Amino acid sequence: MKTSSPPLLSRRHFLWSTAGGIGGIALAWMLDREARAAGKTSGVPARLPHFPPRARRVVQVFCAGGVSHIDTFDYKPDLAKFHGRTLEGKGENKGFFGQPGRVMKSPFEFRPHGQCGHPVSSLLPHLAGVVDELTFIHSLVARSNNHTPASFQMNTGFTMNGFPSMGAWLSYGLGTENENLPAFVVLPDQRGLPAGGSINWTAGFLPAHYQGVAFRTNSPEPIPDLKTPPQISSSARAIGSELIERMNRDFAEAHPGDTAFAARLRSYELAARMQLSIPEATDLSGESEATKQLYGLDREASRGFGQSCLLARRLLERGVRFVQLFNGGAFGSPRINWDGHENVEENHRNQAATMDKPVAGLIRDLKQRGLLDDTLVIWNTEFGRGPATQGINSPGRDHHPDAFTCFLAGAGVKRGFSYGASDEVGYFACENPVSIYDFHATILHLLGIDHEKLTFYHNGINRRLTDVHGNVVKGIMT
Repeated sequence: MKTSSPPLLSRRHFLWSTAGGIGGIALAWMLDREARAAGKTSGVPARLPHFPPRARRVVQVFCAGGVSHIDTFDYKPDLAKFHGRTLEGKGENKGFFGQPGRVMKSPFEFRPHGQCGHPVSSLLPHLAGVVDELTFIHSLVARSNNHTPASFQMNTGFTMNGFPSMGAWLSYGLGTENENLPAFVVLPDQRGLPAGGSINWTAGFLPAHYQGVAFRTNSPEPIPDLKTPPQISSSARAIGSELIERMNRDFAEAHPGDTAFAARLRSYELAARMQLSIPEATDLSGESEATKQLYGLDREASRGFGQSCLLARRLLERGVRFVQLFNGGAFGSPRINWDGHENVEENHRNQAATMDKPVAGLIRDLKQRGLLDDTLVIWNTEFGRGPATQGINSPGRDHHPDAFTCFLAGAGVKRGFSYGASDEVGYFACENPVSIYDFHATILHLLGIDHEKLTFYHNGINRRLTDVHGNVVKGIMT
């Protein structure tokens, strides 16, 4: 009996390799979109948002490496009082390297700012200038003191990999407001990826097309190979698109449960539309010189991250649901992230120079354009840094997960407000401790989502961003 020979070129391989696929018809995605419109899509939560949202979109600034709360926003005058002493009754060190030291006062001066009078260190003069827009949470507690699992928890809710990121959950639950742009865009640091890399914006077990679309921030071409090669004529493109459409239909009908393939089809459909939308959205040349200066593009230290912050604003105003920016990357090199083990003063001065003015500029720009009213700004990090030095006579601080600070701004949160507190030296969260689950539940609530109802059935469990935990921190809301 004669057996048939395998095809010389599989449909999947053809889709990966042909240039014509960029303009192909994403049949599986189109069927999914039609099913959504008819209310028949399986596995997608119905009737979202669950209640009127205070925010329509989110921009998250993640400062990778562990920003020292006691050297930025959480003023502890008792550090000077206890300088050089041991941490009696608290344990010498909660850090990662287990090198006990002695209490070290902050090398930075703190002063009250704004009408709210919140103290901010001299490290961040531009953010100090917008302090009346911010809601600080001084009592965050993380589960891990290691960069990678702590970053995973802050961005996905779990210390292990394989779970959807917050941006993916929002993309899954709320969808996009502009079908010509991704719902979830990631702008990594120009100098390298954060601990854990792209897992921080993964879709996990959600359908693959909900993962973040990472732009190349160190290149004039944010998305590679987006432009149509000049050697491909319009007629050749049309023929390729027609062929791809037939192949897509055949394969989608034969493999209706292949979400990875459906996501690939959707990416080609989206890529075709992005050929027009992305160049316009990412072109900063039309911005005024005053706007560029507002974001720090006139300074070498802040130019790179300033461009990312300005691009984030342009994406938000064009309907992108969630923009995630990373400040700091390339772990193993403390000069380009917030990991101040050896010398916290030198490390944090270098990093603050890249971040302070751009983020303050983003907040000011969103406000003056009326976007801050329905945009939630998140500034966070994976953990803080300890009040004791990392080793005797060392100027550095080790990892510290038991108390640290993040802030929110914009839609739905109180302005010029502080919630929770750490103890006299910033060691423990002693008033209104906030877990990462609580933090995520609160963000979802501001977007009109009940965190217990945003679920996805996976391996016999209705999974959610907050696992089986989380309480909304209503004390920070207007």
